[in-house]
Amino acid sequence: MLGRLKTATKFVGDKIGWSWLSVLLSLSIIGTACVVLYRMLHNLNFDKVYVALTAFTHRDIIIAALFVAAGYVTLTFYDLFALRTIGRKNVPYRVAALAGFTSYSIGHNIGASVFTGGAVRYRVYSLHGLSAVDVAKICFIAGLTFWLGNATVLSLGILYTPHAATMIDQLPEWVNRALAIVALGVLTAYIAWVWRVPRRIGRKNWEVTLPNGPLTLLQIGIGIIDLGCCAAAMYMLAPAEPHMGFIDLSIIFVAATLLGFASHSPGGLGVFDAAMLFALWQYNQESLVAGLLLFRLLYYIAPFALALTILGVRELWLSLTKQRRRIVELPTDRPENIKHDGKVS
Repeated sequence: MLGRLKTATKFVGDKIGWSWLSVLLSLSIIGTACVVLYRMLHNLNFDKVYVALTAFTHRDIIIAALFVAAGYVTLTFYDLFALRTIGRKNVPYRVAALAGFTSYSIGHNIGASVFTGGAVRYRVYSLHGLSAVDVAKICFIAGLTFWLGNATVLSLGILYTPHAATMIDQLPEWVNRALAIVALGVLTAYIAWVWRVPRRIGRKNWEVTLPNGPLTLLQIGIGIIDLGCCAAAMYMLAPAEPHMGFIDLSIIFVAATLLGFASHSPGGLGVFDAAMLFALWQYNQESLVAGLLLFRLLYYIAPFALALTILGVRELWLSLTKQRRRIVELPTDRPENIKHDGKVS
């Protein structure tokens, strides 16, 4: 069995290419999402959506916004944790916070966050002595934190309430529960593997020492808090009736977010929304669309605008500072070095 798996992997890598396979997967997810959205929204009443938007109380919107803000604060610790993991303890939290917030805000909206977020991180960290290799390591550790948190939340949630996963993947509950047990087993094995002995991955100039067991648990904790805050924001904006438990909605939310991430669509646009609408069919459609629009405004558009503003002001300040330094460093002729005939002595 293992030999067949290796043969299949080699065939895909040699004949098709993993990059093309990724593109095909993304296009398949986006295409499916477009079909689902069309079927579910072609009869949507936009007047009712507007009424549903105006029905939200200021309290619910403010609480949702606070949860979103807490989620983005947690995202800054992805970068701080990664910096400490690669041994760059000289970089202060304010720099990690700037890089983390702006890279995720921009990456979430533009899509292909590995590249867009990496470019933003490099612009911030390069001024503090970090190389492209260092930034690549930070992106890897931050990504590992993201996936460990997602895997843990989904596995524990599905184990507790497998029918929530069934609402989005249409698999039998026992299959989802079995998959959750397998995922938790893999997570446990990984934690045991890195618990004491330093584990390194990579080669030549690119090598990363993975966080040990206790630090991996901290990684998972950061990821859980981040996802919990985001899910809580969506919970505040979901329709009140029919009632759905927080854990159920969180599982659907995390799964929909991962589908949007896998599609590489900007902000998971279309994919995330289609998955939420498909899984939460029992809600009033107009009310759910209103909640999704508000969530997109709070979680994607507002942070994106703020990140662009921060980076723009920062670039302007750096440009003005560099210009001042050039003026100060310009050579000047001293009076004592000039003779009366105008020649310099």
